[in-house]
Amino acid sequence: MTVSTVTHLNFRGDARAALEFYQSVSGGELAVVTYKDMGDVPDPAEADQVVWGQVRAADGFHVMAYDVPSARPWSRGDDPFFVSLRGDSAAEITALWERLADGATVIAPLAPARWAPLYGMLKDRFGITWVVDVAAEHTTS
Repeated sequence: MTVSTVTHLNFRGDARAALEFYQSVSGGELAVVTYKDMGDVPDPAEADQVVWGQVRAADGFHVMAYDVPSARPWSRGDDPFFVSLRGDSAAEITALWERLADGATVIAPLAPARWAPLYGMLKDRFGITWVVDVAAEHTTS
């Protein structure tokens, strides 16, 4: 049995747009189920919002998302989490960085760091903070 973690992103009405953007970044497969699809539509204005969705790519890129219904309290908060995107090659990470940077605010430009051959941080157009790096072997001193 294998256990993996997947970042689950919560939105209020932006889940589909976010998932479509992450699909364009990763080239992964998009799956979306709406409240209407589930037959659970407490607010008709939210029928086409996402009750469950994900983008999954063959290279391991995987995020899930949904739209929190208006009947439930929700706040985006201030950096309640970061999404870590790690890869083995500079070319792979640079390509993903360039696509994620579309409409983003760069917090730390993609560049060599003491702990990684490449590292960068940005807040994407949906307010999600991503830390992107090329994985390097960790050694303790």
